[in-house]
Amino acid sequence: MKAPIDQVDRTLLRLLQQDGTLSLAELADKVNLTTTPCWKRLKRLEENGILRQRVALLDPILLGLSFTAFVQIKTSNHSKEWYNTLVEAVDDFPEVMEFYRMAGEYDYMMKVQVADMAAFDQFYKKMVNSIEGLTNVTSTFAMEPLKYTTALPL
Repeated sequence: MKAPIDQVDRTLLRLLQQDGTLSLAELADKVNLTTTPCWKRLKRLEENGILRQRVALLDPILLGLSFTAFVQIKTSNHSKEWYNTLVEAVDDFPEVMEFYRMAGEYDYMMKVQVADMAAFDQFYKKMVNSIEGLTNVTSTFAMEPLKYTTALPL
């Protein structure tokens, strides 16, 4: 379901995606509003779930987490119970940055961020030994990040 937003909302969201530290006064000025209507718009966007949260983006390389792996998973068990168990188990792995149910050859895919191959190997062994029902787990590794953004194309 698409939430109704106008051009001012889109501009506010674009600005926040670029710099979440902008003050209310700065945001209001950039969209030609006073602070009260700007604040009401932001509040409505939050209440409607469009503006989910405001976070800081960290540099994984500077934090020693430069190894990115993409893990593809196949299973023969597609029951709701197994699915719920898998989602809950994966949620316990902080190394998993993104996790998707897929269409196509593989059933699930995750993006894993760790320090190096040894750390990935530890993660991999722990994951495959703690989750029953995996029939095929394949990993590929990123050589170089060419584009990364969290900003949605508004």
